[in-house]
Amino acid sequence: MIKTEKIILGIDPGTNIMGYGVINAIGNKAEMVAMGVIDMRRMSDPYLRLGKVFDRITGIIDEFLPDEMAIEAPFFGKNVQSMLKLGRAQGVAIAAAIHHDIPIHEYAPLKIKMAITGNGSASKEQVAGMLKRLLKLEEKEMPKFMDATDALGAAYCHFLQSNAPLPEHHYGSWKDFAKKNSGRIKQ
Repeated sequence: MIKTEKIILGIDPGTNIMGYGVINAIGNKAEMVAMGVIDMRRMSDPYLRLGKVFDRITGIIDEFLPDEMAIEAPFFGKNVQSMLKLGRAQGVAIAAAIHHDIPIHEYAPLKIKMAITGNGSASKEQVAGMLKRLLKLEEKEMPKFMDATDALGAAYCHFLQSNAPLPEHHYGSWKDFAKKNSGRIKQ
């Protein structure tokens, strides 16, 4: 049996603090390689912040050479301006991955929390605690900002999703579904 190995970069987009986490996945085991944050709180110009995101994500990609990127999808809030800023930051991180030909996988926060803790409404602290146990992290490895563990959670969620067995009934398209389920479809 050939063991597959891949590096997954996880991103938790933010306009003040953006988290990143890198895991090494070997077969059905994963280990943390790095995690941290890109801190932009001292920068007032929003366009310079986006430039810093691109530069730092590019640097992280160059350092760790990820095979895939998992990014948390922005959740929909009531503040349109905040959503726009967050979407721009996410877009710049995605552009850095595209620039390096890295496949991108997007996960909703609920999906990530559910994959890590089994509870879609888990707190950041619960996600961080579960990642600490799952990845056997020591207390000194735990970051000050939970944006880093959120990013690590995106990477670990992708690891779990990519290692999940295919469903019993795998369909290549709607046409394939209809063909295999003709008795269930009303004309």
